[in-house]
Amino acid sequence: MTTIQNRQILLAKRPAGMPTEENFSFVETAVPKLQAGQLLVNTLYLSVDPYMRGRMNDRKTYVPPYALNEMITGGVVGQVEESLAEGFVPGDIVLGNFGWALYNVAAAASVKKVNPDLAPISTALGVLGMPGLTAYYGLLDIGQPKEGETVVVSGAAGAVGMLVGQIAKIKGARAVGIAGSDEKINYLVEELGFDAAVNYKKGDLRQQLKEACPSGVDIYFDNVGGTVSDAVLSLINKGTRIPLCGRISLYNLEQADIGPRIQTQLLINSALMQGFIVSNYAEQAEEGLNQMAQWLKEGKINYTETITEGFDNIPKAFLGLFCGENTGKQLIKIADPAR
Repeated sequence: MTTIQNRQILLAKRPAGMPTEENFSFVETAVPKLQAGQLLVNTLYLSVDPYMRGRMNDRKTYVPPYALNEMITGGVVGQVEESLAEGFVPGDIVLGNFGWALYNVAAAASVKKVNPDLAPISTALGVLGMPGLTAYYGLLDIGQPKEGETVVVSGAAGAVGMLVGQIAKIKGARAVGIAGSDEKINYLVEELGFDAAVNYKKGDLRQQLKEACPSGVDIYFDNVGGTVSDAVLSLINKGTRIPLCGRISLYNLEQADIGPRIQTQLLINSALMQGFIVSNYAEQAEEGLNQMAQWLKEGKINYTETITEGFDNIPKAFLGLFCGENTGKQLIKIADPAR
């Protein structure tokens, strides 16, 4: 194998509060020689996700923290460049949890083939990937929407939130989104069919929600936390279910968050709040992906992607997640597939 020069992005130092580009370093290195059972994968699309911020701290959550001066890892769709593994040939499109790098050497057992005829390959990182499964199982297993109920979702213009609202509509519920710009509000209502959407950056959020949810809130899919969730939780009904998916408003706080104590609200309303991560549903993933693919094919769900081009722009795209710069799934396009 001819020696291939690689570029990687490492965690240079742990952030305090909001990360900056100084927390990342770019290095060049040679791609190691393949061993039996391994693949050389050329990165095509790379995902940046809010949960990565938690992994930059020096404490374990539901996944171990990133090590200093080691590659940051996440979801990648790539193309097999070379193969020493049975069942894979150059040109295959694969999905894996790889490093932020132009090339990754991966064990064949750690990747999954992507069918480029099913949908655009980028969707394996979005609607037909981790965000799609998060929306599907979080809403249907924990939220259990019923016809006529009101489902509120925060971060509704993000990769997960926009799918939650559409699945709620498929199940006959009312979908109410919370987002941070009028452009996103219009997209949710006019393009995705949400019944209502409110801009948390404009006016009194609780009052806006009262008007959008005249019968109260039956399901709250929480992607955001903080004061946004405080407003929603003040309007919950008896028996409300609250899938707890993310806390993006809190990830960059330098001091512990202090807010209303919600136990009384949960108690008097016999409400359920349940945290979850998508890996809880690993054994059922194929079922969820098949259903999402069917709904996509039938036009029952739509999606959008914010695609930033260029390896050098990965940190910038990641930081933009915390400023609301993306609508839908934030991806970085590194290369087109070879023909």
